[in-house]
Amino acid sequence: MGKVIDLTGQQFGRLTVIKRVENDKYDRTQWLCKCDCGHNIITKSYYLRSGDTQSCGCLKKELVSKRFYIHGHTINHDSSNTYETWSHMIQRCNNPNNKRYKDYGGRGIKVCEKWTKFEGFLQDMGKRPEVMTLDRVDNDGDYCKENCKWSTRKEQQRNTRKNRLITINGITKCIAEWCDFFQKPYYKVQQRIKKYNWTPEEALELVPRRKKNG
Repeated sequence: MGKVIDLTGQQFGRLTVIKRVENDKYDRTQWLCKCDCGHNIITKSYYLRSGDTQSCGCLKKELVSKRFYIHGHTINHDSSNTYETWSHMIQRCNNPNNKRYKDYGGRGIKVCEKWTKFEGFLQDMGKRPEVMTLDRVDNDGDYCKENCKWSTRKEQQRNTRKNRLITINGITKCIAEWCDFFQKPYYKVQQRIKKYNWTPEEALELVPRRKKNG
């Protein structure tokens, strides 16, 4: 075995070598080091000189944390609502294993190139307002700045493919909006139209129900 080079007092990353300690079970030289954060560790000459060990472990934790922290929006259990909204959008459109993929990516809904990175999405949409969700103006259109807005859940629920649009006097609204407008119970009106085949005007009681002949 060659002569051991004394590393006492030398700095390796955040570690300062304090003294040599007992060799490990394989007779490899070990050193007691103090980290800049205040913790002590014992490590081997090779790891210090190769750069494999540069701290007590705090550096790795910081790097991992930094990698998962983007513009104040984390992706761990403390993740922001804005980041979660972006992440769910990406999953719905790009991940065939996502349970909602068939309604988004599966039918051709895409995320614009700029929004494939969270920074681009944040720049265009800003932080998600409280009690708001990401909504597409054109339900068949892609996710991009021109086709997206923050909406309340009630507004978004009315902008779905399942909603039936009804035109009365040249004005088109979904059933829920007409019910609000005429102050009619939504469930009752919807049942009249879908189950009993009433016309929208009949269901909303704008005209009398026509009796069937025979």
